[in-house]
Amino acid sequence: PEVTERMRHLNEALNSGIALKRRIIEDLRPSSLSNLGLVPALENLARDFSTRMELPVTCDLHPVSLGPSGDLTVYRLVQEAMTNIAKYAKASRVWVRLSSRDGQVEVEVRDDGIGFDTTTPRLTAHGLLGMKFRVESENGQMGIHSASGQGTTITATLPEVPPESLEAIPSAEAVSA
Repeated sequence: PEVTERMRHLNEALNSGIALKRRIIEDLRPSSLSNLGLVPALENLARDFSTRMELPVTCDLHPVSLGPSGDLTVYRLVQEAMTNIAKYAKASRVWVRLSSRDGQVEVEVRDDGIGFDTTTPRLTAHGLLGMKFRVESENGQMGIHSASGQGTTITATLPEVPPESLEAIPSAEAVSA
């Protein structure tokens, strides 16, 4: 009985370790992004958010030309924006847009929630700062437009990578191998 109990405990610890490893890997680069591409990964993210929050999410997503780190930047921006909407916005609708124009990839996440005063310093702005730094690391720009009672719109533009240049960029799988 003691050995059986120890084996059960070891099995639970092993399964817990495997689950932790999978969560860490998924947090580094979502498998849907690597396996499906940016647009389907964002569609999955929006669908999961909509189901979890019971909010309609309208997506207008078009294929864009970014490298692996640019794709991850856009994915994380949308993910963090949705996290903020879930925590603070009290929204009834969410819109996500991805497109390219004039050599720039444009991403926008908008909600019709309670909004906030962007001029007042916030103690909980770490997510917004992280998004801004991530976008700037890709030579992009991010903007936040919000006002009390008028919802919030987060926009970002990143330079598009010409398709011929993408062939020279190692894939995320090659980099991690």
